[in-house]
Amino acid sequence: MRAEAAPPLAALVLAGGRSTRMQRDKAALPYDGEPQLARAFRLVGELVPATFVSVRGGQAEELLRAAYPRLAGRLADAGPVAGTLAAQDARPDHAWLVVAVDLPRLDAGTLRHLLEARDPSALATAYRSARDGLPEPLCAIWEPASRAPLAEFVRGGRTCPRKFLITHGARLLDLPVAAALDNVNTPAEYAAVAGHSGSPA
Repeated sequence: MRAEAAPPLAALVLAGGRSTRMQRDKAALPYDGEPQLARAFRLVGELVPATFVSVRGGQAEELLRAAYPRLAGRLADAGPVAGTLAAQDARPDHAWLVVAVDLPRLDAGTLRHLLEARDPSALATAYRSARDGLPEPLCAIWEPASRAPLAEFVRGGRTCPRKFLITHGARLLDLPVAAALDNVNTPAEYAAVAGHSGSPA
């Protein structure tokens, strides 16, 4: 008997955060002269042509984000889960590769490995954190079957995608490059990654 085909794949770059700790829009931070959102979208879009940018209310027409296909989250104060659910609502028959915008060390090889190791029979396929071994939900593939339990999870007042993957299970992979999913949340972290000695330029 032939195995059923895996659901089609779309991708979402999460760029709807408030960047409170960074004190400026993380999506606009330049790396080698390229805004972080442009870099992330290009990296993901080369592997998954149907790629979108997640935004929150009021961001859709901002100059940087308006250059890309956008999906607006409808849940206030739900963080990354709001973007993931909005994507699943937009294309419920698709699996979604969800990637945070603030991963400047993410590379094509890490994304390809995730895509090649995808397990459509699991709710999600994700990497283990190189730091604590827990699931990394912000560079992960969320299958269509995760939509209903994730929505129920949020209705119960929970919004942490990592806790969802811990309690609901996911196929977990070891990172090929340990630092690939290190995010950048503060001016000091940005300076260290970008090779600057001060605040973001």
